Amino acid sequence: MSVFLDEYILPEALEKLKENVEVVDNFDNPDDIEGIILRVYPVDKEVMDKCKNLKVIGKHGVGCNTIDLDEAKKRGITVLNTPRANTNSVAELIVGLILDASRNITTAHIKSENGDFQTIAPVDMTGIEVTDKTLGLIGTGNIARRVADILQNGFNVNVVAYDPFVDEETMNEWGYKKYDDVSEMIENADIVNISVPLTPSTENLISGDVFNHFKPDAILINAARGGIINEEDLYEALKSGKLRACACDSLVAEPPTGENTKLYELDNFIGTPHMGATTEEALERMGHEVVDQVLSVLDGNEPVNRVV
Repeated sequence: MSVFLDEYILPEALEKLKENVEVVDNFDNPDDIEGIILRVYPVDKEVMDKCKNLKVIGKHGVGCNTIDLDEAKKRGITVLNTPRANTNSVAELIVGLILDASRNITTAHIKSENGDFQTIAPVDMTGIEVTDKTLGLIGTGNIARRVADILQNGFNVNVVAYDPFVDEETMNEWGYKKYDDVSEMIENADIVNISVPLTPSTENLISGDVFNHFKPDAILINAARGGIINEEDLYEALKSGKLRACACDSLVAEPPTGENTKLYELDNFIGTPHMGATTEEALERMGHEVVDQVLSVLDGNEPVNRVV
């Protein structure tokens, strides 16, 4: 019995895995592979066809968009993830991106490095405060609620939210005002955070006319998945001043470079390389959780965090 893994996980978690099963990074003996652990590796029908004895797929993280879930379900393959292990790390990055965008931190650093300033406190670096602003949540899962918690307690923000899967009563219990229309919610938010998976219903959710509903000084954050924001429309919106700034930890083409998106031409765009969950603490939690669950399923047990 072997488990396929060819991406980085915490060394201590990897050692635990190796103590219990053979770990392989190839498909030379696919019939021996009963488990797969992945971060971004695509596990599609072709991979499942190769691994005829595959029993479990473990996602090191939350989003399972690189796994063919329908095919796994059809074949009776267990898919599991670690949905809360990276919550705090991603939420803290989002808050950092909000502060960066509101105070022009990245732009000020680059311009300082280039010697562009002739005075201290340059007027063109004037920022805005986050305190007492309104945070708009697109999606109200674990990460989004942690972001709201940090900003409510630390910056006294109000929270409005769009999530068709959560009822108004629950939103009220959380202290959020629920909107059933994403554009209407955006009209009432100073900061908009996206925390939803990429699905047919969320692809290009923020595109076209939706950009006309942002406040001119609004900040947009996406640390979820590329493709939820239409990047061509985002470029035009930022360039024309339809919103103040946008920061993305997730883009359609990854890893991001100045060559695969022209967004990097803009001073009011911040792009990071999908690193929200990359902290020592989150890697420790995710590594141990995914290994423990995969080994448990191979022993015939039910996973704690089943996806399908």
